[in-house]
Amino acid sequence: MAYAKTATRLKGSFIHQLLVIAICLTSYQNVVALHVPHKITQTSSTSELATPPRSGIFEPIEIPPAVIPHYPFPGKSLPPMYPSFPKTYDPVLTGRCPVNFSVISSITEKTVSDCTRSLSTVVGNVICCPQFNSLLHIFQGFYSNRSDTLVLQSAVADDCFRDIISILASKGANSSISGLCSVKSSNLTGGSCPVKDIGTFEKIVNTSKLLESCSTVDSLKECCRPVCQPAISEAALLISGIKTALGGKNIVGVPNEIDTLSDCKGVVYSWIARTLQFDDANSAFRLLSSCKVNKVCPLEFKQPLEVVNACRNLAAPSPSCCSSLNAYIAGIQKQMLITNRQAIICAAAFGFMLQKAGVMTNVYELCDVDLKDFSLQAYGQEGCLLRSYPADLVYDNSTGFSFTCDLNDNIAAPWPSSSTATSWTLCAPEMSLPALPTSEILGNYSCPRGGADLLVPILLFFVSILF
Repeated sequence: MAYAKTATRLKGSFIHQLLVIAICLTSYQNVVALHVPHKITQTSSTSELATPPRSGIFEPIEIPPAVIPHYPFPGKSLPPMYPSFPKTYDPVLTGRCPVNFSVISSITEKTVSDCTRSLSTVVGNVICCPQFNSLLHIFQGFYSNRSDTLVLQSAVADDCFRDIISILASKGANSSISGLCSVKSSNLTGGSCPVKDIGTFEKIVNTSKLLESCSTVDSLKECCRPVCQPAISEAALLISGIKTALGGKNIVGVPNEIDTLSDCKGVVYSWIARTLQFDDANSAFRLLSSCKVNKVCPLEFKQPLEVVNACRNLAAPSPSCCSSLNAYIAGIQKQMLITNRQAIICAAAFGFMLQKAGVMTNVYELCDVDLKDFSLQAYGQEGCLLRSYPADLVYDNSTGFSFTCDLNDNIAAPWPSSSTATSWTLCAPEMSLPALPTSEILGNYSCPRGGADLLVPILLFFVSILF
């Protein structure tokens, strides 16, 4: 009897220990998934002058300008992350644009916020210009509701475009937004596209298919497995009158044909905008823009002669190499805010440039260069990468403008594996899954990483023995 009680007590104690181990394993896995060690970037010479808030260690952080009580660099101009309160005034309109702008005020206000004077130059590529282009598409579609055409006549387009810029500037947007985004009033006219009236458009284009493809754009799939983009291209090709060659080869190569297709895409956007609700159209157009901007690095790289001279034929860490590299990247950081995907492409592009010049060693690893180092620095030391999907600037009366930084966990910049590579894809193959984590030491009692994956078979094994 005593033996039976002892056995029962031991069995219960052993099960208790198993449960403790199970909790330990599960808890540790959660910690590994969330916690990312914080590391201060080495590319800024002012890295010791300010300490960024700790809220960005575990998740994307908001960058409110007012969190810093004073600017630590007197005598220099304020960086764009500091409070900004735009001055507003009544716009001076031409009086010749027959549109009630108050109807599209929600989209106008969003454009004003995204293209504020203080930040438009550093967020133009990712936030401002995509939103401004969306506003123009929506305006063009809204205008077409009062006529049988999808475009504006040249004279009216000039007046309406001037009024749009005036309204945006009066509310605090950059008055030079048209130059910043390379947009002109002629973008509202349909240009050289031969089909501009609604009747002809709807006879030629399968509008049901177009609407089905673009009424709801999937933010997770559109950039890698596009649905709306090819539907727009197909519709533009149909109304352009350009004939495709046999075998499905792309015969669009002449400048005139490229311009015509581009103009016809504007007409297609106008039809979509007049059909959808303003907010739905804006969301769709912004997502399509994000697919486009995240395929290209927007940064300009000057010839890195000093970096090449200091880092060529390098076999071990070199202070002179890292100093030269950090100084070069510090100059890049002043250009603009970029997205996490753009940072990957920019890092790879710069790596190719160095490899072509003879720098074959992974200097990113040697000099501790992260993806964040290619974007504008917040707080004087903390690189901020914007999210790859569309995001807006947020205006607050007390804090000014703010935006969300993503990927704040110091991911190492990718060094190109081959100097012959010409492209960098960020789309995983269909059905591609990462390998499951495994424990390197099964007998480790200190909760090994990935140990929770072994929890069920371990428990089943001991339960089969005990019972």
